[in-house]
Amino acid sequence: MDADRPHAAAPATPRYAPLYQQVREMLVARLAAGEWKPGEALPSELDLAARFNVAPGTLRKAIDALAAQNLVVRRQGKGTYVATHTEEHASSFRFLRIRSDTGATEYPGSRLVDVRRGRASADAARLLALKPGEAVLQLRRVLEFDGAPVVCDDITLPAALFKGLTRTRYEAYDGSMYGFFETEFGVRMLKAHERIKAVAADATAARLLRVAPGAPLLAVERVTTTFGDRPVELRRGLYATAHHHYSNDLG
Repeated sequence: MDADRPHAAAPATPRYAPLYQQVREMLVARLAAGEWKPGEALPSELDLAARFNVAPGTLRKAIDALAAQNLVVRRQGKGTYVATHTEEHASSFRFLRIRSDTGATEYPGSRLVDVRRGRASADAARLLALKPGEAVLQLRRVLEFDGAPVVCDDITLPAALFKGLTRTRYEAYDGSMYGFFETEFGVRMLKAHERIKAVAADATAARLLRVAPGAPLLAVERVTTTFGDRPVELRRGLYATAHHHYSNDLG
């Protein structure tokens, strides 16, 4: 029996799943295993269709589903590539939802304020699927637009996935934070769930964002997941919205 054929998919795959979904799940498993690296071209659709013993149309539909999930990127005339956070302008605003009130496209600068080791609180452990007290890394960074601080993020990461992460190592990397996680630690941020509410700036936020204590801010809590919906980042951000707003497209 050919292990690449759809009928050899993991037992967890429902038997009633359409064939293209079975192929999509097998492709996702190979992406998760690192068979094709971020930024690397996938084999041609004809080659993949032959590999999985399915019709080219079925394979194309599976690839379309991966593209809709931002797992791969189609490039006209070149083929299909594994999506990567290292392509800055292509991915900058997939997770960053803050926009200038002027409508101008802005690419923020990132300033890491602090990196320290700690222990997961009960709340962080629940959101990151860790045990309370398990080792974590705690990062604080500020995003600046045209030199003005707009976002202050407190980020909690499972220490086991980010061994060797230091401020020096981060600052030596030329790229986004998610590009850093992907390139240096092999952790790909795929999906995120966010909760938003209004808060007043405390003394620390006021100092970092250069606003008055008590000024209104947006508090954005994000849990980011990788393959298998595994949570790998808890991010709690404070957004100054005097000249910016949170933007999201629905539908």
